[in-house]
Amino acid sequence: MSRAALRRRRSGLKEGIMAGRTSYWKASRGRPGGIELPKPGPWRGCSVLRALKERRTVREIGPEKLPLRTLSNLLWAACGINRAKGPFGGPGRTAASASNSQEVDVYAALEDGIYLYDPAGHRLEPAAAGDLRVLAIGAGQGGAGAEAPVRLIYVADLDKFNRAGFPEPGLYDPEVQKSYYYADAGLMAGNVYLFAASQGLAAWLHNCDRAALAKALRLRRDQRPLFGQTIGFPL
Repeated sequence: MSRAALRRRRSGLKEGIMAGRTSYWKASRGRPGGIELPKPGPWRGCSVLRALKERRTVREIGPEKLPLRTLSNLLWAACGINRAKGPFGGPGRTAASASNSQEVDVYAALEDGIYLYDPAGHRLEPAAAGDLRVLAIGAGQGGAGAEAPVRLIYVADLDKFNRAGFPEPGLYDPEVQKSYYYADAGLMAGNVYLFAASQGLAAWLHNCDRAALAKALRLRRDQRPLFGQTIGFPL
């Protein structure tokens, strides 16, 4: 993508920033503390092949807030519902999972708190108050992207293996479970990378502070924070 094209795409996204700020506040009044997300779309951006060519890790990320629609499309790209009937009769997601167990949840760390993404309702539910974006990055990884507007957090919920569409024996083996949820989180993060590339955004997949996140989010013992992923406008 040429620099001129990247500037045009970035400019188009920035046109919604002020609207995005207002929409975040208004959305939180729909249901107490939650953020109602607009329906995914419109489907603008480059081709898949172009996004693959442009995909890269960018750690230099600015503080500009994403428009609410961009945040909506970002979360949908990660693991949103793209068809009512997927494998084994359950809804299908944009990212595959072992026997459609959909065992990896996505949290969004924003300036005012951490929210759990609900794919079925396509909304964000409050999980922890306050600016906790620093917890979504691992120790010793530096201050790059510290003011980025969004840090996604991938959390495995092992209980969901018990509700998978097909009772494959490996779903109940702890070591196989580990290989599944790490692979499935990687598929989701890959979707985010491609979405970012298609929209002229920066993205960076990294470690996270697992112990601090487990405490802040009040996770159960069978829930495991895996990775963080920072997204925003490149500097």
